Amino acid sequence: MKTVKVLASASVANLVCGFDVLGMALEAPADEMTISLTNTPGLKIVHDDPFGLPEDPEKNVSGAALLAMMKELDPGTGFFLRVNKRIKPGSGLGSSAASSAGAVAGANALLDNRFSSEDLVRFAMSGEKLASGVKHADNIAPCIYGGVTLIRSILPLDIVRLSFPELFVTVVHPQIEVKTSDARQILRKEVLLKQAIKQWGNIAGLVAGFLQKDYGLIGRSLEDVIIEPVRSILIPGFAEVKEKCIAAGALGGGISGSGPSVFMLSVEQRTAKRVADLMEEVYSRLGIEYKIYVTKIDERGIKIDEVLQHE
Repeated sequence: MKTVKVLASASVANLVCGFDVLGMALEAPADEMTISLTNTPGLKIVHDDPFGLPEDPEKNVSGAALLAMMKELDPGTGFFLRVNKRIKPGSGLGSSAASSAGAVAGANALLDNRFSSEDLVRFAMSGEKLASGVKHADNIAPCIYGGVTLIRSILPLDIVRLSFPELFVTVVHPQIEVKTSDARQILRKEVLLKQAIKQWGNIAGLVAGFLQKDYGLIGRSLEDVIIEPVRSILIPGFAEVKEKCIAAGALGGGISGSGPSVFMLSVEQRTAKRVADLMEEVYSRLGIEYKIYVTKIDERGIKIDEVLQHE
């Protein structure tokens, strides 16, 4: 039985203004998995974490992704997946994407990398659909490709990996849950043209800022006039955290995915740590439990150990 170990990165989707089209991988936290190619057809999943997630493959995001892949494999193929989630579901840090992407990337390694990275994104989006009701790739793509990614299109799938300057990322995860499906339901179905124009300018500015390594342009472009004003009401302390962190020197930031996590980008590590202190002050005063990560953009994305042979 061949087995690989997988580390699947957390990720920040949207990057403030790029709803469903921009995302970046984080060095921490990351889900841990082992996946084996077995002699028994089908798929078995076991969770070694406290979140009570379903182990029925059709009700599990990793399972949904692997089942999508297995439709394109020999019917006698079998996998055994063991998952230890370190990215809490409902955190806004790409928990379902890490599970989905990590599972198919690990399976692909066992299959001698039969499928392309784009194929893996396509399979993993089935897990995202199960989790949120919508196939989106802004968490999956950076998880698989690493770094910062632009999803130009879902149909057909068109993913662009962007270059970027060194940046430190501070993330606070208030220990409340915001379901992606719920966070989508409260969004407006129509937006004003003037808001759309401003948003397009910010998305273009952010992409150009990454490519040109222009910190000032990155900071000016981290503005969302469409999604954040609505979703931020679900996150206690959001406005105060954002205001204080930018005043302390952060380039900017906002809601990570659908929340409740909030991220801030900084040029220097000492600024990122100061931002962490401010986040801690706000949520300690509010009496809300939290976790804070000071990390960096993960250039590699998913990490897979060499195949281990088991008797």
